[in-house]
Amino acid sequence: MSSLASADWLILLIYGFFVLSAGLSLAPGMTGSREYLQAGRSQPGWLCGLAFLGAGLGSQEVIGMGAAGAHYGLSSMGFFALGSIPAMVFAGLYLMPVLFGTDSVPGQKPAPRTIPEYLGLRFDAKTRALNACLFAAAAISGAGIALCAMARIFAALHIFDTFAAGVSLPAWGALLLSVALPALLVLAYVALGGLAAAMYNQVLQFCVLVAGLLPMVLLGVKRVGGWSGLRAADPAGFLHEWSGVTGAGGHGLGIGAVALVLGAGVVLGGGTWCTDFRLLQTAMAAKNLAAARRAPLIAASLRVFVPLMLILPGLIAVGLPTPRTTIFIRNENGAIYHDITVVPEAVEAGQGLVPAKADAATGKPVLWDGPAVLDYRMATPNLLLESLPSGLLGLGLAALVACLMSGVGASLTAFNAVFAFDIFACFMRKDASDKQILKVGRWAAVGGTLLAIGAACLAMRFDSLLDAMMLVFALVNAPLFAVLVLGAFWKRATGHGAFAGLIAGVAAALLHHGTALPMGEQPGIHGGWIAVLHHPTSELAFALGTAALAFVVSLMVTVAVSLRTAAQPEGELAGLVHSLTARAPAPAKWWKRPEMLAAAILAAALVVNLILI
Repeated sequence: MSSLASADWLILLIYGFFVLSAGLSLAPGMTGSREYLQAGRSQPGWLCGLAFLGAGLGSQEVIGMGAAGAHYGLSSMGFFALGSIPAMVFAGLYLMPVLFGTDSVPGQKPAPRTIPEYLGLRFDAKTRALNACLFAAAAISGAGIALCAMARIFAALHIFDTFAAGVSLPAWGALLLSVALPALLVLAYVALGGLAAAMYNQVLQFCVLVAGLLPMVLLGVKRVGGWSGLRAADPAGFLHEWSGVTGAGGHGLGIGAVALVLGAGVVLGGGTWCTDFRLLQTAMAAKNLAAARRAPLIAASLRVFVPLMLILPGLIAVGLPTPRTTIFIRNENGAIYHDITVVPEAVEAGQGLVPAKADAATGKPVLWDGPAVLDYRMATPNLLLESLPSGLLGLGLAALVACLMSGVGASLTAFNAVFAFDIFACFMRKDASDKQILKVGRWAAVGGTLLAIGAACLAMRFDSLLDAMMLVFALVNAPLFAVLVLGAFWKRATGHGAFAGLIAGVAAALLHHGTALPMGEQPGIHGGWIAVLHHPTSELAFALGTAALAFVVSLMVTVAVSLRTAAQPEGELAGLVHSLTARAPAPAKWWKRPEMLAAAILAAALVVNLILI
């Protein structure tokens, strides 16, 4: 059962109060679509930067980093660094000037409000419509998967068990309650305060994340016996960052590391931090181009150290003793008492605080070729319960809840904007007034929340939520990244090429997913639903392969079709292509220039990773 005390519940209630306060305080200022869907496009760079980082730290990533640490050790630190920091720096230096470029072009339309709108300005209406529909589906799917993931965590930690028993709720009812309550809380502040409320809560989420998880890491390291104790308790090589991605022999950068750089840095990193409107909307809400360029760079500077705080819990969880069923015999007044602490069989079959996956029908550990299959996603939650005392435990759980609501809030606000601007106002009611767009945006929040709850219920049928997320990424983000990069940096790219590239990338991702299946998995959501033609060595290799194939195919098709169709006149591309975008004047002091900050961030990331090798 849950060990939450009154102090822990009080902390969770206080956090919920501050979350709602952001929406209530901003509600009177939501008088138009610009204020509601774009946060007035008046936010300072530091706020946009923290919100940019917070929007990318959803429950899937926080739980996933702990799981990666428990599974791969510090090698996952390099994976997350290579997959995010260079892409964030690229977004700040080169992508933001393009997204804000038309503001400085006389006679050109205002800067795009969404990524689909940019594609419409750069290419044509059909490319805008296709991406808007794909992104809307991806945003709802992402929100649903995040809700489902947190509901499973709540169920595993028995958060609502006492309440469910008191009102005679079945198990599925408690699970649905774990989905609906956070979703309704997110809906409340998004419906009231729009994007600005979501951004303020993303900043709050980052602060709560540090306050809640840093004590867990420090207490966990102390409990395991410090760094030397952690090194002795964990499997060999876990504390060598590149041990999992080296070539044959030694710890040098071999073929595996090169593949990791290309796969994580180019496809996964670029497809997330340079393409996903759920993240980019925070930077596009900045008051000017200078603030927008600073936002990803500020986020990148913090991202250098954040993965270490989120990955270490996985290493600590693996290094701690595995719980066992114990019998304690005591004698009181001539009577013999047996105190029995029963530990589930799946927990005993695990490693440290990482339990084995339990079969849904029998409760027995799931075995694969001998040893039990470990449930790495429980590494961080279990360490949270074991390491933090009353009060701090509530703060740690508030951090997990904050991650959930940050990811869901980012998905909902992005869905609202895309539906209102790119679907309703562009195709359904071209003459819609600003008040109508505002109203549609608010109702889109309600509809998006209901669809996300439905998606969460659907996702509960699948064992691996990571597979579902990576499939959504490969279908939407990877092809879009290829098209977006070509559109922003190649004047010759055409609308027909972009449209064909998006379709081809989606088709390639579906074809690869349907004909490949990771070893040990069953056909279905894991892949192989058409025919199993080959077996990737791991789920990570399968995900990288699907996304990389979608990216390459989309890139090649876009280029091929563009070369055979008529190019747009350069006059129509002013402010939409990097080479045709006016350069902002550089600050007089060299240390204030974005390029210098970017160089310092990359150097810091390199030093941190070299220290941990």
